[in-house]
Amino acid sequence: MIPYGKQDINQTDIDAVVGVLKSDFLSQGPQGPLFEGAISAYCGVKFGVSANSATSALHIACLALGLGKGDWLWTSPNSFVASANCAFYCGAKVDFVDIDLKTYNMSVVELENNLIKAKKDNRLPKIVIPVHFAGQSCNMKKIHSLSKEYGFKVIEDASHAIGGKYLNQSIGNCQYSDITVFSFHPTKIITTAEGGVATTNSKKLSDKMKLIRNHAITRDETLMIGESDGGWYYQQIDLGFNYRMSDIQAALGVNQLKRVDKFVAKRHKLQEKYDQLLDGMPIIRPHQDKDCYSSLHLYPIQIDSNKTNKSRRQVFSEMREHGIGVNVLYIPIHLQPYYAQFGFKLGDFPNVESYYNNTISLPLFHLMSLEQQNLVVSAIKEVLS
Repeated sequence: MIPYGKQDINQTDIDAVVGVLKSDFLSQGPQGPLFEGAISAYCGVKFGVSANSATSALHIACLALGLGKGDWLWTSPNSFVASANCAFYCGAKVDFVDIDLKTYNMSVVELENNLIKAKKDNRLPKIVIPVHFAGQSCNMKKIHSLSKEYGFKVIEDASHAIGGKYLNQSIGNCQYSDITVFSFHPTKIITTAEGGVATTNSKKLSDKMKLIRNHAITRDETLMIGESDGGWYYQQIDLGFNYRMSDIQAALGVNQLKRVDKFVAKRHKLQEKYDQLLDGMPIIRPHQDKDCYSSLHLYPIQIDSNKTNKSRRQVFSEMREHGIGVNVLYIPIHLQPYYAQFGFKLGDFPNVESYYNNTISLPLFHLMSLEQQNLVVSAIKEVLS
């Protein structure tokens, strides 16, 4: 089976992890701050806060921005459930903004229209989380402009997008947002096995996120109530969580980050080859916006129902029978059974539902060989013929 995604682990990665295993620190040692600094330098941002997953990073980002009971968070329905669930963790409410059918990202037209209505109804969002689907940035300049007009905070869910660029600047620099979150799950561009990082240019937000990820416990006497009892003393000054990244994970991340540009460049070569080989077939290929340099986490095609009588389900099953590990990303969040209790239903967001009904992600990973790519294309040609 050719997988839809796969990590690239080499001997230097293994050596980095073994080095930590032989060291004095497995959990909270020097590798965590080293990884945070490396990510910050790479993205051109002031602060990085590591966490044990991107989901945890989204949670602490929302808490740092003060999201709470009665507040609204808006995000894209075309994402993994964590992009919306982070609001519920904070006691807030969730709504969605439909996608643009070219980029599959949050539609800024829909966002602006929804904001106009929400202002009249006194239910403006406190936080908006645009999702850089498949590694391609949303229209962050417009979203940032709307945030200033309507008074909401912005968290970029860049789980797919490390190594990508927007307007020739690295995604994660937070020029148009308060916080950006990356994922390092094994299927992503680089991996720490599990893990995430939140970047920000605000020391206040960085300090708050670092506090929350560590049980909200501090040894900083300036933050304590009353005086310290001595060098061993600590205080819990808020409700926090154990969301820390281990040194083992961070060491892997430091080494992987050195190859991120190489990984993304290889994905672009694969994408160009796919575009060439799939031209003229009854599919819609993914659009690449001129303002973006995508990290190309995914290569999502849509089955063109006007040009073939094969359903997406048929294509998916037959591709799997050919040994091609296609996938479907994502099932719209608002259609998950859990979300029915909040009133969401089929028909609420027609663009993302249309996209979902026809999409399949073809295998794309930087270890993919030309032979494997040819097998994928041969299989889809046979299936669609």
